[in-house]
Amino acid sequence: MNKTYCPSLTEYKRRVSRVVNIGGLPMGGNFPIRVQSMTTVDTMDTMGSVEQTLRMVEAGCEYVRITAPSIKEAQNLLEIKKELRKRGCNVPLIADIHFTPNAAELAARIVEKVRVNPGNYADKKKFEEIEYTDATYAAEVDRIRERFRPLVQICKQYGTAMRIGTNHGSLSDRILSRYGDTPLGMVESALEFLRLCEEENYYDVVLSMKASNTQVMVQAYRLLVQKLDEEGLQPYPLHLGVTEAGEAEDGRIKSAVGIGTLLEDGLGDTVRVSLTEAPEAEAPVARMLIDRYTWRAGMARPIKPLVGEVPINPFQYFRRPTHEVGNFGGQNVPRVITDVSRLPRLEYADLRAAGHLYSAFLDKFQMSDLGADYIYSGERPVPFMLPNGLKELVNYPAWNDAGRRLDHFPLITADRYMADTHLGPGPRPDLHPQLNFLAVSLDALDAPLLAQLRQDRNIVLLLFTTNTHAMPELRRAFFELMLHRVDCPVVIARDYPLQAAEQTQLDAATDVGGLLIDGLGDGIVLGTRDLPDGESQESWLATINGLNQLSFGILQAARTRMSKTEYISCPSCGRTLFDLQETTAMIRQRTDHLKGIKIGIMGCIVNGPGEMADADYGYVGVGKGKIALYRGQEVIKKAVPEEAAVDELIELMREDGRWIEKEILGEPVGA
Repeated sequence: MNKTYCPSLTEYKRRVSRVVNIGGLPMGGNFPIRVQSMTTVDTMDTMGSVEQTLRMVEAGCEYVRITAPSIKEAQNLLEIKKELRKRGCNVPLIADIHFTPNAAELAARIVEKVRVNPGNYADKKKFEEIEYTDATYAAEVDRIRERFRPLVQICKQYGTAMRIGTNHGSLSDRILSRYGDTPLGMVESALEFLRLCEEENYYDVVLSMKASNTQVMVQAYRLLVQKLDEEGLQPYPLHLGVTEAGEAEDGRIKSAVGIGTLLEDGLGDTVRVSLTEAPEAEAPVARMLIDRYTWRAGMARPIKPLVGEVPINPFQYFRRPTHEVGNFGGQNVPRVITDVSRLPRLEYADLRAAGHLYSAFLDKFQMSDLGADYIYSGERPVPFMLPNGLKELVNYPAWNDAGRRLDHFPLITADRYMADTHLGPGPRPDLHPQLNFLAVSLDALDAPLLAQLRQDRNIVLLLFTTNTHAMPELRRAFFELMLHRVDCPVVIARDYPLQAAEQTQLDAATDVGGLLIDGLGDGIVLGTRDLPDGESQESWLATINGLNQLSFGILQAARTRMSKTEYISCPSCGRTLFDLQETTAMIRQRTDHLKGIKIGIMGCIVNGPGEMADADYGYVGVGKGKIALYRGQEVIKKAVPEEAAVDELIELMREDGRWIEKEILGEPVGA
């Protein structure tokens, strides 16, 4: 199998794509990675669209996309463009098209770029499985190509660029019937359109493979690059994005897991972060993701090249096989370790930072859905009994000096681990009989250490790096373990400097999430190495609490451990039929205690049942003040008044036996 999808797995090299000129602002090649977003105002509101576009440009948008669901909106793009140019704003405009080829053909004469979705440009979606022979399938492809050909010719004539943007949730019935709900289906959906573009000698094309599921999204982009090369097609620029990422911290984490993973491997020429927030809030997040790579090649330390075949399939998720140690590895979900070693002191109430809430009134602990599995206390073991469900690891010297307590688990260095005289098979008296943590980096994984790890069955690796090119070095370490048949569990450890919380969210979600997406990692521990002296206990606790929540958020975004309700909410656009931000906040307030349930919140039918992909329930705008409620991809109630829709959604969950009432936890001391 050809597993090549990027210039290098160990060295930062950006993929050199074809340059596409979009209104005088080129994309691809060696040009900077561009930032873009999409308006949320009704396209028929000319002045509203203009004012919002100006705010987006001020926030950093280099391209602005505007929906054109019908001919009248496509025509009004001209008025919007005129007013923007009148005000001295020359930002390239992109028309977003679904279902309406005639609107695309008009818009292509007005704006600098059009976006079409091959899943619904000429195909229809009825969620039907259709039996095709090769001949009938080929006839359908020919029909669609002829419907698409006029747009290609218009774009070529007017010098208009095009994005062929596949969405995971809106694959046509035809593609699903032939390829299934797979990354390959997403890629083939785009390639059908792309092949016609090349036949017409039209090359001003950008490609995207968006999904709300980060695993599917990353796999599809990788497979797309591999297929372009395999078929000898042009190396077209890539537009990166996670659809329906959501809002606030969750939306940023999910976006970084998907987009950041691809940027790490040098893929991507423009980024759109899809948040359920004002569009001007998206550009700064995209810029923070992109800016990590401005000087990456010069700042990174060399990583030793990979010898032999890549031991994972980059186009399909498989978790790295490991043996079970304690509750790590095997079939266990990835574990969260919260680092409290830098706290000046630790009291009962302080464990709230690790998700374990102490009630002085009840004199008992209650664990939240984001309760850590372990805490790391370093050289100072916790001086009181920990609540059930929470375990502790300490540095080896502290564990040894305290009498090698069985209820503590030691963290040992590689040098100390290999210095013992009892190397070889069998029990080692210097270690805990059940569970030990070994801190290692890629450089420490030499032949003797790897040989010893193959024999010891009670070791969990704590894998760290100080390389600026962090994720690829950590991945290279996993490859080393796999190539040498070492199957002990691995916890991914990352430390970050004192910086804005949002930047740490994006950095950690990229570094750790990219590994989890490839099935690498059995746990996570995040730390901050620069907590300043003199900070209050509350400030330290707030930082630690944020890192604990971030750990769970990354695991959820990578689809490896579901610990809270997931909201698949679209970012809003001119098609939206209700206030998405307000509605999402209202639904979250009522349902955020439903652990593991996925709720899709879509502003219109374009982002309806398909875009919700694998949501358990859906809340979709179908008219002014009217909501359709879905169970999976099946509509259950078609025109519920908006004011009653949340109650009806909860009633649907109740009918399915999936609704539980909120539990009021004991108020934590000092909260």
